[in-house]
Amino acid sequence: MAEEEKGKEKNPKNNQNAKKRKRKDVFIYGNYKSYYGYRIGHDKSEDPRLSVLNKEWFEDKDCLDIGCNQGLITIAIAKKFSCRSILGVDIDAGLVENANWNLRRIVRMEHAGGKSVNASTPDLLERVNGLHQSTSASSSEVAVDLPKEPSPLKEHTLLERVSFQTENIIKSMNACWEKYDTILCLSVTKWIHLNWGDDGLITLFVKIWRLLRPGGILILEPQPWKSYKNNRLVSETTKYNFNRILFKPEMFQELLLDKIGFRTVETITNHTPGSVVGFDRPIFVFHK
Repeated sequence: MAEEEKGKEKNPKNNQNAKKRKRKDVFIYGNYKSYYGYRIGHDKSEDPRLSVLNKEWFEDKDCLDIGCNQGLITIAIAKKFSCRSILGVDIDAGLVENANWNLRRIVRMEHAGGKSVNASTPDLLERVNGLHQSTSASSSEVAVDLPKEPSPLKEHTLLERVSFQTENIIKSMNACWEKYDTILCLSVTKWIHLNWGDDGLITLFVKIWRLLRPGGILILEPQPWKSYKNNRLVSETTKYNFNRILFKPEMFQELLLDKIGFRTVETITNHTPGSVVGFDRPIFVFHK
């Protein structure tokens, strides 16, 4: 037995595999690097959530996307619904860097080839993940031939209308008041809840309220409690907070209406056609 153990220690392959297991990434904020790849699926041309959103919520409006990840749905909303402006914020600086890269790449490709690039296509994201390894990839590798969405705004203004920045929404943006017409919070509440508890969730909702102009809307896609259970052990903090959460997702509507001050809520959908298994979540619109 001693000889066998000694042989294992000397085997570099075993040591490398052990190191790989130790280096496995843990995304404690839900900041997955390939989120869109498994959220959208490789057989879809766009994020299914776009099909249930109304243009009137975004057209010529100032918008905020909280937890934008690599920015694909942020860019897609700007293109499809003609926002006046849309800011995507994320706690992960690396994801924000990739979001800015995505934006520049899409604009360059459309200007160079006259092709409309579907900003929410997962294959585009995979190119972003390999950005530092393959910066010489040709634009044709990620271009998607699709009809252009009609828009009163010229395509060359996309860089002016879309922006991204690194923000921890719980600890920043305190001084902003009534700045946005529409705020998106899509599959983000669970991660704020697990990392900052009930106090963090309430802080999020209060800040959204303050950031919205009168008559503004919050588009909310909360994760179900089952999803919390699946991710409660990603860190000691999430494990601690999970066991102390009082405001479960089914209570969010009451909290936002009765405590935060939103006037009304409507369910956009209980079922998003084409969603990948595990991501078919209800989406709500709250009116200030």
